[in-house]
Amino acid sequence: MSALITYVLPYYNEADWIEATIDSLARQTDRRFALVCVDNASSDAGPAIARAAGERIEDVEVRFLEEREPGKINALRTGISAVTTPFVGTIDADTIYPPQYVAACLSALSGDNVVAALAHGLPPDAVDGLRHRRADLYAALWPDKSHTGGFGQCFSRDDLEAVGGFDPAIWSHVLEDHEVIHRVGKLGRLGYAHDLYCHPSERRADRSNCSWSLSERLLYKLMPQSKMDWFFYQFLGPRLTARGLNNLRLREKTWSDVQGG
Repeated sequence: MSALITYVLPYYNEADWIEATIDSLARQTDRRFALVCVDNASSDAGPAIARAAGERIEDVEVRFLEEREPGKINALRTGISAVTTPFVGTIDADTIYPPQYVAACLSALSGDNVVAALAHGLPPDAVDGLRHRRADLYAALWPDKSHTGGFGQCFSRDDLEAVGGFDPAIWSHVLEDHEVIHRVGKLGRLGYAHDLYCHPSERRADRSNCSWSLSERLLYKLMPQSKMDWFFYQFLGPRLTARGLNNLRLREKTWSDVQGG
């Protein structure tokens, strides 16, 4: 079965988590996908664990690449440059993807003029609950904004390439996942769906050391599209620079008491 979408999995020192992530991809009901794992200069056993898990998926093409230049954005560029399928998705090494994930991504991407499909990030026990309904509401109220991190974004490969993709020369800070959606979103619609969700790890509960403030997040949601260039490149970018929040901050793993499963 020919792949329609390739998922790019950049990772750095994820030995405790990456096997469960890849195993969840192995359980997908729709097999029309490929996987590219990009080791970003890990110093733990993550690369060996990833390779062993990937090699167990016999009916899906899994490739293993390495990007020595530190920074998630560099690993993403390396992985995406190897993609030849019509669609490309970014996933994280500490996220579980339910069995319908690939099917839901491809369904959302098939919508009229959809350039990117975005998954809700939910704990397993929140599916179809209040938090899930709230995520649907946010997508309905602000359909042209990203409510999803890099753990659950899928793109038309051509459209992503047309706007420059992930490039530190364009955006070298954290929140590269939201900035790239801003650029891609200029070309068409964002696709959300109730059944398009995944389960990021709970270690993400506190990202205050590598993310935006509450006021910046609220301004992002409320800012009209005509002002979003100003928001990212004249307002948010300089503020992140002043706080030292470049893309390398994503390599800092400040949690110590949460273990992968």
